[in-house]
Amino acid sequence: MYQRKLDKDIRCPLEYGMEIFGRKWNSRIICVLAYKKVLRFSELRREMGNITDAVLSGALKELIANDIVLRKSYDEIPPRVEYSLSEKGASVVPILQSICQWSGIFYKKESENIMVHCQKCDYR
Repeated sequence: MYQRKLDKDIRCPLEYGMEIFGRKWNSRIICVLAYKKVLRFSELRREMGNITDAVLSGALKELIANDIVLRKSYDEIPPRVEYSLSEKGASVVPILQSICQWSGIFYKKESENIMVHCQKCDYR
């Protein structure tokens, strides 16, 4: 497994937030889980669109390690694992929606590929 040569040098709260939410897929994962509440891995991948299993798995591990996403596994056959937002993860949704609102003012690209959870966003 990859290990960083240097520890992260986070010196302010903004850097911490950008480290978590500034990554390409993390905010989208949070928004999808906020809209759908609980999803299995394959359902989450389907909702995300163009993401590979490896990238989704890595992003989920990172979000779980930062207590943003909860992973619940059930002891049954076949195995079942569900993902949902933690209380900490749910607390960031209004912040992401305000960023989305700000972005909607300045980013005016029309797309037919708007995700369902984006259609429910307050900025639209």
